[in-house]
Amino acid sequence: MLSLSADLSNANVDLHLINGEPAADGGGIPFGNELMTFAESIATRDEDALNMSRQALLDVAGPEVMIDAAAVAANFQRMVRIADSTGVPLDERNMGLSADVRDELDLHRFGSAGNSRDTRWLDRIKGRVMRPLFKRFVQRMARDINAG
Repeated sequence: MLSLSADLSNANVDLHLINGEPAADGGGIPFGNELMTFAESIATRDEDALNMSRQALLDVAGPEVMIDAAAVAANFQRMVRIADSTGVPLDERNMGLSADVRDELDLHRFGSAGNSRDTRWLDRIKGRVMRPLFKRFVQRMARDINAG
């Protein structure tokens, strides 16, 4: 979703933050490095790191951002645990749209990737065709909603 969101807003976002690689400018995301460290400390369940990263995020971003980040992290933890425990595969329609991002972030290294079939060349072609069309569709929907 971050990749699509960045694409829709024409933002230059460094997706490698997701893999715990800090970026000089926060990866193009406000408080990006602090958010990445906070998320990583939640995922690793390191209480000392969590306390330090929570305080660092609070210091630079304020309580609203820190609370929102904690809520988002909690929701993702819930969704990932449900998907992993039930063995939910990646749905067919997202195979192509997400192929490049999954490759770039090496998401195949995780055990839960085994729940989904391998990406085929046709998926990749469909994804490269559909991504710009999907972007235009979402932009049109946003204009229609804002025109209200």
